[in-house]
Amino acid sequence: MKKKYFLNAHIIDPKNSIDELGGLIINENGKIEAVGKKVNKNNIPSREKFIDLSGKHIFPGLVDMRVFVGEPGLEYKENFRTLSNAALSGGVTSAITMPNTQPVIDNVSIVDFLKRRGRDKAKINIYPTATLTKNLEGKNMTEFGLLQGKGIVGFTDGVKTIQNSRLMSRIMRSAYDLGSLIIQHAEDYHLAESGTVNDGIIATKLGLQGITDLAEKVIIERDLSLLEDFNCRYHIAQISSSKSVEVIKHKKNDVDFSTGVSINNLSLNENDIGDFRTFLKLSPPLRTEEDRLSLIEAINKNLIDVIVSDHKPEDEESKRLTFTQAATGASGIETLLPLSLELFHNGSVKLYRIIELLTSNPAKILKINKGNLSIGNNADFCIVDLNKPWIVKKEKMISKSKNTCIENKKLQGKVMCTYINGNELFNLK
Repeated sequence: MKKKYFLNAHIIDPKNSIDELGGLIINENGKIEAVGKKVNKNNIPSREKFIDLSGKHIFPGLVDMRVFVGEPGLEYKENFRTLSNAALSGGVTSAITMPNTQPVIDNVSIVDFLKRRGRDKAKINIYPTATLTKNLEGKNMTEFGLLQGKGIVGFTDGVKTIQNSRLMSRIMRSAYDLGSLIIQHAEDYHLAESGTVNDGIIATKLGLQGITDLAEKVIIERDLSLLEDFNCRYHIAQISSSKSVEVIKHKKNDVDFSTGVSINNLSLNENDIGDFRTFLKLSPPLRTEEDRLSLIEAINKNLIDVIVSDHKPEDEESKRLTFTQAATGASGIETLLPLSLELFHNGSVKLYRIIELLTSNPAKILKINKGNLSIGNNADFCIVDLNKPWIVKKEKMISKSKNTCIENKKLQGKVMCTYINGNELFNLK
């Protein structure tokens, strides 16, 4: 590999407190040799060719902390190859995959298989999580120590929640002893039973069973109370309501934890469901506009640490059903960054803060050396045109499943190129 020179870009790298016009040099081994304002035409050999990125931005490769992939067992929805291509088109270079596969990721042999398959087929960095409980049954803990030794970065039951408080306290105690990261999807089953949308006017209008925001709040309150005694690494996968924000605000100074939010809940509300649009059946559900605005305010007040795509590909047959019967989830990894940039363009959140929540923050929580442009690291980054307009079209999506919840939405901002280890793996052309 020859050295590569990128000049005249606006570079944002929150890990290294960089927000400036400058350049990037990649050495022959695909590592970052230099970055920032000191890299300019006057500081590189005159004979070397360079890529002029005037008017463009360079961001570290995004770290998406909540991604569902079909391998093993559900490859007809998504596989590592199609996931990689979709991720690269959205500037995502590292994906944290959920364990809700068939079979589920709950033992060492499955982890070995998953890592081999990822090495063979994935173009991006894959960081798998394993289940909190055997077979996602919420009864018996998995072997945290053994799984962690195989490279598991966190433990979660994915779309399921630990309901038993005694079991949750045991999980936290073990996580504390082993330094493990616990990722909880917060939803009380009894309060959410049979629900499909937010409990409110829209649910009544559509004649659907609602999911109260209390279902999320009570699990968060319980877990954060337990965390006072078992101070393990704990992350709330996603929050969706102002009530949850208030709980987090109240507890933030008492215990150490982190919080995520789906880009769907930041960009859409329950009114977008319209006339039974099943592609907007999500978990947690889309809530009120007041809830959405409270989530944005929480980002600006440092109460939320991570934005995720909650990429959950579902085949068309699973979505073309009645709203009650339809599968939950949306494909979103390739639109995570452009949809997040909408918050910048409308003045809701500063660009630096958005990139922080998509790169350095998730990497810090996961304790992985990604999401930054540090000298000596692998050159994983994306080049973005913040002002390029485009329209989301299902037929142009790269993900194997096309269940986007923002079809025909007009966006501003597009990934032009994505590099991993200094190699260009995506180019919009």
